[in-house]
Amino acid sequence: MKWLAAIALSMLASVAMTASADTPDADAWPANAPTPEQVVYAQTGLLEAEASRLQPRSPGKVNMYAIVFAGDSSENVFRNEAEYFDKLFSQRLGAKGHVLVLENNPAALSTRPLATWTNLEAALDDVAAKMDPAQDILLMYFTTHGSEDHTLLVDMDPLPLDQIGAGDLPGILAEHPFKYKVVIVNACYSGGFIPPLKSADSMIITSARSDRSSFGCGEQSELTWFGHAFLVDALNKTDNFRMAFAMAKAQVSTWEKRDGYQASDPQISIGNGIAAQLNRWRSGFTPGPAIQFAPASTHPQGTHR
Repeated sequence: MKWLAAIALSMLASVAMTASADTPDADAWPANAPTPEQVVYAQTGLLEAEASRLQPRSPGKVNMYAIVFAGDSSENVFRNEAEYFDKLFSQRLGAKGHVLVLENNPAALSTRPLATWTNLEAALDDVAAKMDPAQDILLMYFTTHGSEDHTLLVDMDPLPLDQIGAGDLPGILAEHPFKYKVVIVNACYSGGFIPPLKSADSMIITSARSDRSSFGCGEQSELTWFGHAFLVDALNKTDNFRMAFAMAKAQVSTWEKRDGYQASDPQISIGNGIAAQLNRWRSGFTPGPAIQFAPASTHPQGTHR
């Protein structure tokens, strides 16, 4: 990962300029956290530590490897979702040792690698090295804010991070040999991610259609509405993603009608190839018990696990 060191130097120069030009952002950095410079230089070690948790594939069956990307540092709801996803898939859905978490949050600066474009590409390298890319399934779960031009917010102020748009993901994925993919985008306007990612061997699930907001963000929430409905309520009842999506969509619609919100209208695209491969994956494990949700700690930790 020598290339990360070069990127770190470039980021540090930008950090210095940002801090000097925008004092409020610099002052908002959490007092008890590592400095921005320390965070940048720690990325190689944090990525290596996260990757070291990945276990080899189980032979004789279809495996699933997952990458979780919690993009916005300003709200704990996205970190809560990422940490819960890790527990749910590790303990209930047969993916123990197969989940890699990228997370932007002040409480995770010393424990998780940042959710950035660069770290996402490195994470894909790491899971590709463990998988059989011809038969295993890659799952990517993005949770953050989304914009009307179908761009995901990637933010850990004052670090200058690149944003990720719907048109960027196909190119990022094309650099890796994955055949079967499940991409879940939990963000406003996320339906715009379906057209560029749609294929026979891909399932794409979004929390909203391309021209609609989704709900449940903000410090008053512990999970987004779609995240709660899909992860906590639905996937604790079924291991079938198609059924879980239908259950979540109905639940979110009930909440939106109750509160008088315009329907977010979650979307799904399922290719024939990925549908069959998900059936094979489900036949290779027995789901564990339901996993109770609890919000992640908001206090910075020195080490993870």
